[in-house]
Amino acid sequence: MKLRTFTCNKRLPNLLAGVAFSFASVGIAQADTTEMPKVPDSVQEAGVLKVGTKCDYPPEGFLDNSGTPVGVEVSMAHQIAKYIFGDEAEAEIVCVTTSNRVPALLGGKIDLIIATMGITPERQQVVEFTEPYAWSSQGMVVRSEDDYTSLEQLKDKPVAFVKGALAIPYFDENYPSIERLQLDGVSNAVQALMTNRVEGYAHDTPILMSLVSQNSKIRLIDQQFKFSLRAAAVRPGNEELLSYVNSSLKRMAAEDRFRDWFEEYANDENMEVKLNFWDMDKKPNS
Repeated sequence: MKLRTFTCNKRLPNLLAGVAFSFASVGIAQADTTEMPKVPDSVQEAGVLKVGTKCDYPPEGFLDNSGTPVGVEVSMAHQIAKYIFGDEAEAEIVCVTTSNRVPALLGGKIDLIIATMGITPERQQVVEFTEPYAWSSQGMVVRSEDDYTSLEQLKDKPVAFVKGALAIPYFDENYPSIERLQLDGVSNAVQALMTNRVEGYAHDTPILMSLVSQNSKIRLIDQQFKFSLRAAAVRPGNEELLSYVNSSLKRMAAEDRFRDWFEEYANDENMEVKLNFWDMDKKPNS
């Protein structure tokens, strides 16, 4: 298959309880049929949909052994292109990071962000979000050999963050004494932890779960914080594309595609738990 790609305070056991997943209750409502709106003229004329995705965030977006971006959100981008053009290869995947995805969108390098982007009031001032398709919490990983069990124990110690992450303002407000080392990308944050530059690494719980499953030298502490909704984003005023993507998300849910993609890219002992984050009924109230 030809693909257009450009590389570039809750407790955890409460979340893990009852992980049976039902797409009937996902945030994007299911329907037997989804009427698709008009394809935006700008996209139709370009003949390609440029989508920014993460490329260091499994299972949502990462590079396979050949260097091709793959993953759940990458598959979402290809599926939207298939709805538009009849060919999923007409999605041009552009690897983005938390810190550069909005500038890439506003600068016209991409048409759409599908990149683990949480909805915040600040971000709503500069982009237009679709309906949420998933939710997330923030968590903390530490070295397995260390005894940390709570955020309180990390006061006055250095912690790694990916630049622009949702966890940063939370720590600014609630744990100002924690030293915040902001880095570019997940791999740099993990390396800082493994080389003892920091005592912890705070990020979205789903990505931390994936990292822990791949690395026995780190573990997730039993504390979550800062719950958020995840959505795709378009440039302000691009109402046609916003409407089309919203309809596409509903159609994907109706076609049961999310589970298929998780089975392809995250088929491990934690798959059902990760799918929980795509079930809006399982999002905590705070």
